[in-house]
Amino acid sequence: MTNITWIEGAIVENDIHMSIVELSQATSTSEDLIMAWVREGVLSPTGSSPQDWRFSGDALSRTKTAVRLSRDLEINTPGLALALQLLDQISDLRAQLVRIGNGDSQT
Repeated sequence: MTNITWIEGAIVENDIHMSIVELSQATSTSEDLIMAWVREGVLSPTGSSPQDWRFSGDALSRTKTAVRLSRDLEINTPGLALALQLLDQISDLRAQLVRIGNGDSQT
């Protein structure tokens, strides 16, 4: 018999909102590259212009992943958008499997 412990908590990073300058500094990524990633759909900030953009903690994590993929695998921006979309789909499928495994078959 398997014992499953369910732990819930809030990730502090998701509650933060950073400017493009702060995101650039936190990830050692140029603002120009971040702007290119926004244009390509890799990142989705709130706000109407780069000066008004605000990035969530989730965007911080996504940017760190984007930096690793682009650096380690030398993926260009369009390829990066596709790779992150596929990683998102894998994550969604894993979450569905967990729900199904817990007896909740609703999607």
